[in-house]
Amino acid sequence: MSKQDYPVTAAVRVWRSAKIEFRPYVYPYEEHGGTAQFAALFDTDEHCVIKTIVLQNENKQGLIVLMHGDKQISTRNLARELGMKHIEPADPKQANKWTGYLVGGTTPFGCKTALPVYVEQSIWDLPEIYINGGKRGFIAAISPEGLKVLNPQTVNVAV
Repeated sequence: MSKQDYPVTAAVRVWRSAKIEFRPYVYPYEEHGGTAQFAALFDTDEHCVIKTIVLQNENKQGLIVLMHGDKQISTRNLARELGMKHIEPADPKQANKWTGYLVGGTTPFGCKTALPVYVEQSIWDLPEIYINGGKRGFIAAISPEGLKVLNPQTVNVAV
């Protein structure tokens, strides 16, 4: 794809500066389509489509968890693993304030506020992942190794 075929978001700038190779996919965004929509459109395994979930702890501090599209996060296990009392999804307005991205277009790359990033352990085993590029209807294929630029912590909280 040429430069004009996909948006140049903060995430794209991070990938370029960190020399992370990516393959862009642009598609018509569908409200509540989620990872299943992308997987169906591009005939790929939803397990390899990674969702970026913005959460907050009991002190209203934000954090990001990267999870397989076909899995959920056990917030109870996550809180236990991180030594926190309570973790819940962040309000969409607060998530937007922290990341600079709209729900459905959130990526862990290029966030306005540096939030700690946690990666589900089994994501590292995938040969390639599909992750949001910072805009609704824009996903990019990258190597899981590209996540290392985020200095993430590995967790095991999928259900």
